[in-house]
Amino acid sequence: MKITASSDWRDSLAFDAPTVVSEIAPGEDTRCSVCGPASDARPRTELWALKHRHPTDHAGYVRFYCTEHLPVIDRKPAAAKTAKANAARAERKTATRRPMLSDAPLRALCPNCFVETSAKGLCGICGTQL
Repeated sequence: MKITASSDWRDSLAFDAPTVVSEIAPGEDTRCSVCGPASDARPRTELWALKHRHPTDHAGYVRFYCTEHLPVIDRKPAAAKTAKANAARAERKTATRRPMLSDAPLRALCPNCFVETSAKGLCGICGTQL
């Protein structure tokens, strides 16, 4: 049996990109995940949805935040990773390519055995000199 993830509105969210909750999940008033269940419910137009990365779940997880508790998104590490990947890609493009088998010089074939002859032009099977 293969277990697969279900698909829902959370899959359409980008990681670390705040989105107004009312645009992605309309419904009743809800609470900020930091304020907790004891706080008053707020309209979805006042809350932000933020999709976080998770170390073991590739789909991540989504939390709702009020404006006061919305985390600051640090975009520098992603930009640094992208720049590093671009530099590595450029380095691979400029690196010398490995010789292919088809680039090897062709040696003469023995007309009787159809095998490659030695550098001296001597067939190793039948002894024919080319």
